[in-house]
Amino acid sequence: MKRQTLNAEKRKTIEGVFQSHWIEHSQFNKGLQEAKEEYNQMRPKMLQLCENIVRQYQPQQDVDTIRAMIKKYDSSGGELYHDNCFNFETDIINDEGERDKDTVRVDFSLDDNHGFARAYYRDELIKANCDPDFQVRWNEDNKRNPKYYEEENKCDTWLGFRSSSNEDKSIIKPKAEWERDKVWVIGSSYCHSRQFKVDQSTFEVFKMFNKVIGKVATQHEQLFNQVEEKMKKLRLGLKSYRFFDQAKQLADKLGIPLNESVLNESSSMALSVYSPENLASLLEDKVQPTREEKIAMAKQYLAQQNSLN
Repeated sequence: MKRQTLNAEKRKTIEGVFQSHWIEHSQFNKGLQEAKEEYNQMRPKMLQLCENIVRQYQPQQDVDTIRAMIKKYDSSGGELYHDNCFNFETDIINDEGERDKDTVRVDFSLDDNHGFARAYYRDELIKANCDPDFQVRWNEDNKRNPKYYEEENKCDTWLGFRSSSNEDKSIIKPKAEWERDKVWVIGSSYCHSRQFKVDQSTFEVFKMFNKVIGKVATQHEQLFNQVEEKMKKLRLGLKSYRFFDQAKQLADKLGIPLNESVLNESSSMALSVYSPENLASLLEDKVQPTREEKIAMAKQYLAQQNSLN
């Protein structure tokens, strides 16, 4: 039986199999999912706790009174703001043994934590052809790759931090969805101008909530670093492999399911895109392929040609 020869596209497909396996079985992927679940369980409780504290200092009847005054006198009637950001303080004894204040900020939006947003929606971003790992891949210590800004823009657009004129406005993006969780407060939109005093135990609960937010981002970073270290070594090895059975032998030693069908599936996908029916739909005047579609078509065309060589 003829040995299947590898080319760049087939090596890329094999890399994907190894990468998916390593991600799925990574302790940090498990940690990321657990951190997300912990956050999901805490979020509604923390929002309710924030609302209870705000209502202690700003009773609902006062909010209703100011709302009625605004309706009657416009901006002269007072100020109300629908907020998702809160600052809390508690009394402490500092390192010098003196009475002091400690503060904690609780934010239910995604605006100030893009890294958390990419970690939380990592799987969804990948399915949308975005790279949620770009900031970890090209960190501040290295000269940024031009793709850093391209991937940043794609992620920010999908998450809702940026928008374009031709996008479907009926789609609710994560940023807008998270901003629905708000509490009415008396005052302006400046979150830092409001400090609500709480006891030490409540203060610690809010700090724990923020630690969970940080844990989501940390697990994401550790997941990428662990898998990427393996991928660097794998890419070097695959470059030296000429035949599929060499990659298969490596996969077997590592307990990773790999068979030739994955290469055939890749080739058939390229052929299906260029079937008369699919290609015709892309070439109709009413359909203007996006930049991403054009790039995908070019890659699939190369894959098709390589599979025929």
